[in-house]
Amino acid sequence: MTNLDQSLLDNLEYRGLIYQSTNRDGLQEKLNKEPIVLYCGFDPTADSLHIGHLLPILILRHFQKAGHRPIALVGGGTGMIGDPSGRSTERSLNTADTVALWTERLKAQLSRFLDFEGDNPAKLVSNYDWLGSLDLITFLRDIGKNFTVNYMLAKDSVDSRLANGISFTEFSYMILQSYDFYKLLTDHGCSLQVGGSDQWGNITAGLDLIGKMGGGEAYGMTLPLVTKSDGKKFGKSESGAVWLDRSKTSVYAFYQFWINTDDNDVIKFLKYFTFLERERIAELERELAERPEQRAAQRELAREVTRLVHGDDAVVSAEKITQALFSGDVTQLSEAELVEALQDMPTTVVGGQEETPLLELLIETKAAPSKRQAREDIEKGAVYLNGQREQALDFVVTREHRLHGKYAVIRRGKKNYFLVKFE
Repeated sequence: MTNLDQSLLDNLEYRGLIYQSTNRDGLQEKLNKEPIVLYCGFDPTADSLHIGHLLPILILRHFQKAGHRPIALVGGGTGMIGDPSGRSTERSLNTADTVALWTERLKAQLSRFLDFEGDNPAKLVSNYDWLGSLDLITFLRDIGKNFTVNYMLAKDSVDSRLANGISFTEFSYMILQSYDFYKLLTDHGCSLQVGGSDQWGNITAGLDLIGKMGGGEAYGMTLPLVTKSDGKKFGKSESGAVWLDRSKTSVYAFYQFWINTDDNDVIKFLKYFTFLERERIAELERELAERPEQRAAQRELAREVTRLVHGDDAVVSAEKITQALFSGDVTQLSEAELVEALQDMPTTVVGGQEETPLLELLIETKAAPSKRQAREDIEKGAVYLNGQREQALDFVVTREHRLHGKYAVIRRGKKNYFLVKFE
């Protein structure tokens, strides 16, 4: 295991994925001796994970590819409490049924990234299995006694909230996460916890609890906070969070998020979010420097992350939609691809009359603010129907022009698309 695991930590360092770690030399020595078990926790605060969760998921995958056993812990118990880390206000508490439903959805998503068969199978667990049956006296007497209030107040996740107030519920979160680490170590031999940089206080608290309760040797590691060079928050698009659930963020929108990565960020993101070899990343970095207009690095990033999250078919579909919108010819798209491509574009539902003047559709879809402007746009050749330029003022849209029997796509200029759906 020596060479393999030396290269594992070296690879993580090269990719910039290690932000903080406890006893790095001790961890390296343990990795050299034997496969380890590690875990990362994901609280069900929504019905889907988003791309902010990708980095910790991929860390688990890096370790598994190197022969170690990852545990993905879904916080069925802690999700009912709320983690104060990285937040300035209290979370809204969800019902037990909601948390249980979201827990199952997160389990299904996590299972797409890790291998649950083979020689070092991953494991999915929910901390509700042990926290749900933990009685108050045991919690206070056997676990809580190991934490002083002064120790907890000194943690950033708590200290940063004192000015605005923090409930006893969220104040206790650190103890519950610490107990998770202790339980996973004693029940599953899990000796390493990984998490985002905001989890450092919770991770080190877990190590302290393990030491006081005689749990054994354990380590912690955090990942960097992902930032963008323009100062904007990573993981947000113009329409909001970028989710891993394709029903919340379409495959095309997901692909576009990555392909729109700034030149200043793309090499860093290739290291963070793909498993490309160093040589290939260096190639793309040279190409970016020499021919930035080709955007080869962005295309590779979009391809690799879309494949990782949604599969090969999704990459084909996203690239097909991208090419169709770039060329303006949407006639080759399937109905599902057409709807996906234009789901964030203005959509107008109109009656199912046999014929509709194009001039009227431009007004009805708000592609043009007035008939005068609509006429001017048509005459100037700025209006396209299903990818074809139409310059006749008396042009009529008939049933023959409907894609899949019920859609028409109007484009005004280069990028302004409007979807018409006929009832």
